[in-house]
Amino acid sequence: MTQELEVDQIIRQRIRTLRQNHGWSLESLASKASLSVSTLSRIETGSRRIALDQLVPIAKALSTSLDELVATSEAEIIIRPEPISLPGITLWKLSTDDAVNGVNVSKMRIDPSKAPAPSELRIHPGKEWFTVLLGEIQLKLGERTYHVKAGQSAQFDTMTPHAIWAKDGVAEILGILDSAGQKAHQHDSGN
Repeated sequence: MTQELEVDQIIRQRIRTLRQNHGWSLESLASKASLSVSTLSRIETGSRRIALDQLVPIAKALSTSLDELVATSEAEIIIRPEPISLPGITLWKLSTDDAVNGVNVSKMRIDPSKAPAPSELRIHPGKEWFTVLLGEIQLKLGERTYHVKAGQSAQFDTMTPHAIWAKDGVAEILGILDSAGQKAHQHDSGN
């Protein structure tokens, strides 16, 4: 199959799937896009060539953008994270820079024997969430200290002064930062 035919097939499948996800019949989408039912049917089945003047109203009716409907860029599906080493911490970035809503997903291994616990609490715009995969994490939020054990999660507003460190041995967490938190952490690590 040529690349052009593959792209056409992807677009046709997106139209059909989005229509079905909305719970719409061919008649319903055709009406919303000001197309005839037979034209929409032939577009979805591949018996009619797709034209730009048809895609614009179809995308609008489906509450998506033309860019999203015809996107062919295959972002990396499989991410091969490289370890980033900092004193006492190894970090694996598990999302790409264009991740959904600008969030950053990463796995962090904290080895308290290789560096002291943070002496200062940090503050920056954003939200942070993590779940403990191994060990126990000590989370300081302002004046309070929380102990988050394997299988437990925590989320907090990073405008609250905070610090995270492993308690009593190596710990691993899976964390998510929103875009504001990601920018602050990139600045801190020199990336």
